[in-house]
Amino acid sequence: MSADDLNRTYRRFAHQFLEPHDDPSKLAIIGMQTRGVYIGKRIKEIISKDFNLDVDFGVLDVTFYRDDFRSKLKMPEVKVTEIPFDLYERDIVLVDDVLYTGRTVRSAMDALMSYGRPNSIKFCAMVDRGHRELPISADYVGIKLPTHIREEVRVKVKELDDEDAVYVVQNPNNDKS
Repeated sequence: MSADDLNRTYRRFAHQFLEPHDDPSKLAIIGMQTRGVYIGKRIKEIISKDFNLDVDFGVLDVTFYRDDFRSKLKMPEVKVTEIPFDLYERDIVLVDDVLYTGRTVRSAMDALMSYGRPNSIKFCAMVDRGHRELPISADYVGIKLPTHIREEVRVKVKELDDEDAVYVVQNPNNDKS
């Protein structure tokens, strides 16, 4: 995906997030560390600019909720979780860059429940690459990219990577995450 493709997708997501809500004040976007945060912020900005709506935004790190946390040999890098609003009776859209095995999304749902009980949780992924290990799917998908197990999908965001793009690259040492 090019920068133009990504920008069109951010706009589509903004519309899709709002469509089912009679009361958009109950909607909140939570970006999953790391690139999901930047993707989520872009969608929030479009909603603010195009629809004149201020949607609550939070940041979620699922490191300690992962089922493989204790089995990793290296010390994980823990990032910020910041959810500055009450989750009770809110409609949450979790945003991440790539949906792969489904384990990170499961961890995110566990983490969210420790912060409160939302009315609903939807999931948005820029890329669905397949290879699910859990029965999890995205409610909003930018692109479905069937991949080989030895390929890796890299979503680039200008804020971190100096470009907006999606690449599929060979990774012979792929370990699922």
